[in-house]
Amino acid sequence: MSTQPSMRPSAQQSSSTPLSATRERRAAARAFVRGPLPILAACLLWGSTGTAASFAPRGANSAAVGCAGLVFGGLLLFVTTRGCVALVRAASGRDRLALLVGAAAVAAYPLTFYPAVSRTGVAVATVVALGSAPVFAGLVERASFGIRRRLATAAAVAGCALLVVGQESGGVRADALGVGLALVAGLAYAVYASVGARMITRGHAARPALAVMFAVAAAAVAPLVVAEGWWLADVRGTAVALHLAVLTTCVAYTLFGLGLRHTTAVVATSLTLAEPAAAAVLAVVVLGEQLTAISWAGLAVVGAALGVMSRG
Repeated sequence: MSTQPSMRPSAQQSSSTPLSATRERRAAARAFVRGPLPILAACLLWGSTGTAASFAPRGANSAAVGCAGLVFGGLLLFVTTRGCVALVRAASGRDRLALLVGAAAVAAYPLTFYPAVSRTGVAVATVVALGSAPVFAGLVERASFGIRRRLATAAAVAGCALLVVGQESGGVRADALGVGLALVAGLAYAVYASVGARMITRGHAARPALAVMFAVAAAAVAPLVVAEGWWLADVRGTAVALHLAVLTTCVAYTLFGLGLRHTTAVVATSLTLAEPAAAAVLAVVVLGEQLTAISWAGLAVVGAALGVMSRG
């Protein structure tokens, strides 16, 4: 009788690799559903901002339109969220300061991004603001970028550039102040995303932390809405404000907070490069706009890059 060991793998050995692979796939799917998916859903809602704003009455101040969504949406988020007052009471002095910094950043975003759009156009403002946000978030969090994420982020920014430049029929307008305002908007977004992520890591719930920041920011920009809010008396203006408040602020940032619980601010801000793609698709479907071949190519590049980033 041969004494050599059998070369056939045991049942346990033959099943361990497929079982392990199945578990890894399920874990990856759960991680995607908990982290990137809510953020990408928020991007879809944020992408509807431009389409919704296009229905505002003629002559409405663009910054006031954006700030109206913040005022009403921030207050709605605050009154529908439990634990906001308890969070402020229980927070340390350092956490309260962080919340104030985050609120200032929330208020700064519409006050800088919309004027940037009016000065330098949608193309430059969108690419500069959303393209710089992941970089600023990495600097704020002192995070290290892997080569795959750096390449994917660069590809997404390039795709955004192709997408929006292809849409910009009037050409790209170079304006130093407009670019500077867009950079400030990107920094503001990175700051309040990082503050939200840090509050979560310190044991605070995501939604109350965001609700407090947005409520304080809403109070800060409310005077502008009051001064330039004549358009809210129009039925179309009211509908636009309700859309911005409920969907692009309250619901979208609730989803964003859920995603922040399971990912970093760097990843979150990178994934929001999906917003221009969502805006372009909605413009085609809702407004009947036509995309050029360059824009469709940019859309494909953004989609591929986001697929890489969503896998971590």
